[in-house]
Amino acid sequence: MYRQGIEGVNYYLGIRSLEQVASRSDRVCVLNILGNESRTVTPTSHAFSGGNVVFGTAPGRGSQVLETPIGDIPVYNNVREGLNAGHTFNTGVVYLPPAGVRDGVAELVRVNPALEKIIIITEKVAVHDAREIRAMAQANGVDVIGGNCLGVADAWNRVRLGGALGGDHPEESLLKGSVAIFSNSGGFTTTIAQYLATEGWGTTTLISSGKDIYIHYAARDFAHALRTDDRTKAAVLYVEPGGYYEHGVDFGKPTVACVVGRWKSRLTRAVGHAGAMAGSGDRAEDKERWFREAFGVDGLFTPETPHASKTGAVVVNIADIPAALTAVMALNGAAPDFAPAGSLALKPWMANTQGIPIPEDIDLPVVPARDPYDGQIQALRQQIGAVIARQGMKDASGASVMDPKTQVTSVHGHAVLDLALEPLEATFALPLVHEIACENDRALLDVAVAAEVNLVGEPMLIAADAAREAGNAPNAIMAAAVCLVGPKRVERALACSRALIDLFAQSGLRDGRDEGFDLSGLTMDESTRALFLATPEEAEQPRPRAMLQAVRDRGGHSVFLRFLETLGGPPSRDAILAAIATTIAWGPLMRKRISRLTAETLPWYLRLYGVMVGASIEGRHHQRGSLHGIPRQERFSEWTVADLCYLAITGKRPEGDDARPLQLLIGLLISNGPGAISAQGAKGAVSADGPQTPGRVQINKGMAGFLTHTGYSHGGNGFEGMAFLLEQFRGKGLDDPTDPNHGFDLKAMATAFAEAYQAEKRQAKEVGQETRALPGVHHPVFRGNPVNYDPRERFIARFMDERGEYNIFHAFYRELVQALYEVGASPYVFCVNVDAVIAALLLALLWKDYRSGALTERDLETAAFNVFLYGRMIGAAAEIDDHLNRGRNMDTRSPASACRFVA
Repeated sequence: MYRQGIEGVNYYLGIRSLEQVASRSDRVCVLNILGNESRTVTPTSHAFSGGNVVFGTAPGRGSQVLETPIGDIPVYNNVREGLNAGHTFNTGVVYLPPAGVRDGVAELVRVNPALEKIIIITEKVAVHDAREIRAMAQANGVDVIGGNCLGVADAWNRVRLGGALGGDHPEESLLKGSVAIFSNSGGFTTTIAQYLATEGWGTTTLISSGKDIYIHYAARDFAHALRTDDRTKAAVLYVEPGGYYEHGVDFGKPTVACVVGRWKSRLTRAVGHAGAMAGSGDRAEDKERWFREAFGVDGLFTPETPHASKTGAVVVNIADIPAALTAVMALNGAAPDFAPAGSLALKPWMANTQGIPIPEDIDLPVVPARDPYDGQIQALRQQIGAVIARQGMKDASGASVMDPKTQVTSVHGHAVLDLALEPLEATFALPLVHEIACENDRALLDVAVAAEVNLVGEPMLIAADAAREAGNAPNAIMAAAVCLVGPKRVERALACSRALIDLFAQSGLRDGRDEGFDLSGLTMDESTRALFLATPEEAEQPRPRAMLQAVRDRGGHSVFLRFLETLGGPPSRDAILAAIATTIAWGPLMRKRISRLTAETLPWYLRLYGVMVGASIEGRHHQRGSLHGIPRQERFSEWTVADLCYLAITGKRPEGDDARPLQLLIGLLISNGPGAISAQGAKGAVSADGPQTPGRVQINKGMAGFLTHTGYSHGGNGFEGMAFLLEQFRGKGLDDPTDPNHGFDLKAMATAFAEAYQAEKRQAKEVGQETRALPGVHHPVFRGNPVNYDPRERFIARFMDERGEYNIFHAFYRELVQALYEVGASPYVFCVNVDAVIAALLLALLWKDYRSGALTERDLETAAFNVFLYGRMIGAAAEIDDHLNRGRNMDTRSPASACRFVA
């Protein structure tokens, strides 16, 4: 059926006035009514408009309904079924996928002679399909709005068709007034209406034209309906680049045009709205010029330069639209529709200055949020710690990352090269608090770990010694001890952590070290008090008292330890460990740097740290009150974690800077990124229990997963470098590896070895054998450059140079890689890798004891392996905690297609 359009328009245009765009008499059919977007938006539109949707379609889902606040909307398989059921409509709303839009429009046009309007919500309809849609609509007298639009609405008629103009509460944004809005952006259509209200301007009709490449209801059509609408005094346009829709259009009433998208002219493909791509002469700058010429203004309207005429004004920021409209209408003698409603000044609902003094003029006051947001914000304020979204974590990590260019790994944003310079206890804390611990918290961590290292009388030591006697590698010895630090062994400590967090969560405490915090407002029941207090048997144990004394000796501050001392009895060792852990975690927890789960489980990690270091020390050195002969109180009150690791490696009390090489090595070895075998072992063990069920996840099993995924090739290969160095220096009378005046010709030694190695390579090639690899030399990651280097080795070399320190073994390795190249044994200069650094620094540290016979080669091998394990247990803690908080259950199995049988 052909309809007569508007006289004087050389194409069909049925909408004569803005009043006809969206009226209470419109009846709507929605295609794909049960789609994700429609089922959310349509019920609100239907209720706001008084029930204007008569039915919807969803192929294969006929006989279903879409529930709305004012009743159910029936659903049919197609439009014909709905019409046959007796329903009538004049407006179709299309939510179909792009490929189905043309056929959906064809169905609407073909079966419904009463059709007057089609609103296409779908984005990125193909240009070819859009042209066919235009042809069908023109031939059958149908107006089309869209595509890629959010529909239309009318504040006078209180109706909206398609889309989500006005959001979930359109009655709050669609305020009756005298301004029409025509916008390429659906979201900004609503925003502009809200902004206009702050200056007292309400709206009549709002049209989201969309910004697909093909705009069906464009600025010229809007201008005609605007001129004939007696309700509307002025218009606001939101205009993006692309197309000549606005060129030469006479809007006939005062108009403010907001022209955006200057940056899009620099792009080579569409971003966001497919049609907002500037071509030849239709950039944002060009459209701005069109409007300025049409309005007779010299420049843009801003608060500082209010260029405006009776005809209109041009802005580039939507925040300037209300003031520009007021200025234009004032020139026309017109006042706003109602009193201003609020302002566009920033009104923050939340603020956190992190304690930094802010100048008064920019320190914005917090205002109450609108309902329901105010309730949500209040709930957030009650929330303790971060809430981290679950995601797939296979081959991924939120804790560690390796820079592909520098090959340097970072843990929670701190490069291992920097961590090597930090005190070791700060590095131990980093995986779990996500920041470098302060001096106070480092002292507390020293005490906590020291209290767990001596395993005398503990089954963990029996297990470790049994594994040691069975000839196991250091990682298996450690794993035997770790397996016994299960949930029941830390159950009370974790319960104490939870209780402390509950007690202090809403107390206003921001800093766990605040000695002035008033504890009088805290209340608890007797069962909680009993949880913290030692039993009569525990009260006789010396270790808890020694821990508290050590904190005092170190000048440590802890609100939670001070709280325990007010309970009228001695606290248990578990409660002290929990109080120390909560002190370390409290600041990051309150700043939402870490989750509550991380804070609650921190005692488990601290106990594991101590047990793992302790398990690396033979059982005969664990005595009541002493370790390797070092008294308990000395270790608790004076020693750092680095000192404890030095004792475990050497069996001796550290003097001066003796422990610094270990600190450097452990810092460098913390992580090699989420792809490392050790990291995958830890993550896989956590995922096997399901990180979404944290009550079932056993952190010690995650540590065991890391340990079982290390071995002599991945962990213990630092000793291979030691063995190689021993070959080169055995019997040569080296007394002090740190003396640069050693009297050895390292270049000659390196050249002699390189020549022998070259001959060995030649002979191996002749007989078809593979040449032996040189430990500590080369690495597949660094292959192919004329000069290769490991950034960790470069870091150590630079560190030693700056301090005037020397290591003959390191120096020999550097001579060796150059000699291999010079004699032709290698095509380029190999790198000295981190395994060689482990070998060189450790061998120098242990050289005198080895020369004296106090240490065997087996002891050297164990020392190299354990240093690696100390570092990686810190990195494993980071991966375990990250996956526990963030990871979804993952299947790490390889698909059958990726597996092969090797004969």
